[in-house]
Amino acid sequence: MDPWTGGFAWMGERQRGKQVDVERSGVARIDVDQLCVDYNGSVALYDASLHLPPGCICGLVGMNGAGKSTLFKALTGFLRPSRGRIRINGLQVSEAQREQAVAYVPQNEGIDCAFPVSVWDVVMMGRYGAMNLLRIPSQADRVAVREALSRVDLLDLRHRPIGALSGGQRKRAFLARAIAQGASVLLLDEPFNGVDVRTEKLMAELFFQFRREGRTILISTHDLSHVRDFCDLVVLINKTVLAYGETSEVFTPENLSLAFGGLPPDLLTGHSSDEPPA
Repeated sequence: MDPWTGGFAWMGERQRGKQVDVERSGVARIDVDQLCVDYNGSVALYDASLHLPPGCICGLVGMNGAGKSTLFKALTGFLRPSRGRIRINGLQVSEAQREQAVAYVPQNEGIDCAFPVSVWDVVMMGRYGAMNLLRIPSQADRVAVREALSRVDLLDLRHRPIGALSGGQRKRAFLARAIAQGASVLLLDEPFNGVDVRTEKLMAELFFQFRREGRTILISTHDLSHVRDFCDLVVLINKTVLAYGETSEVFTPENLSLAFGGLPPDLLTGHSSDEPPA
């Protein structure tokens, strides 16, 4: 099956079958119910609920410290909730991890530019969950990495050290790692921060492709123009989920003012007070 038309030629039959089953069953890709997370006695997130379907692009919007990173860490299993429930494709987080269902692309990878690891090797890390303990790549792993690099237009740079790439190229390399993993849920933290125009356009086109493939993309961003431009859904967060749903209904000056602590809506939307958003 051609990966450009919505299939995963390199995915195992078992994993691809589960992908199709979720889409047909109507099970949410991300299902969070009354989630609470504490840090050393301090509440980082409380009573947060949201339900995201297969095949959508969702913006996660809120101030610094509002709980966006906490939500990502809970969805990936790095933080254990003190209360509430998370399901990924109907599975508990630990089961979803075993199925390689969730891929996380952080804002900063903390790459040591002197460390001699190639772009190919970085993207291959996305396949580790499908390998045995010796982590010897199979033919399917190599095909997955090659296809992922092609999709982000980095195949010609596959042997280059990751530290030698530009900031935009590194963003694409780590997105390729998530693609190679074959995850149906992609969590991206400020993916457009510090990238060039070419990379921004390529990534936006990839997100639309992912949506057609039935993947769900949750994007944490401070650039509200991106939410307006291509997010189907938006989640507004400030220690809890204040509102979520279709962007046209939720992404309003009133809701943004709540999410950003009462700041004037014109500062948030980029429009003057007498100029309504387009």
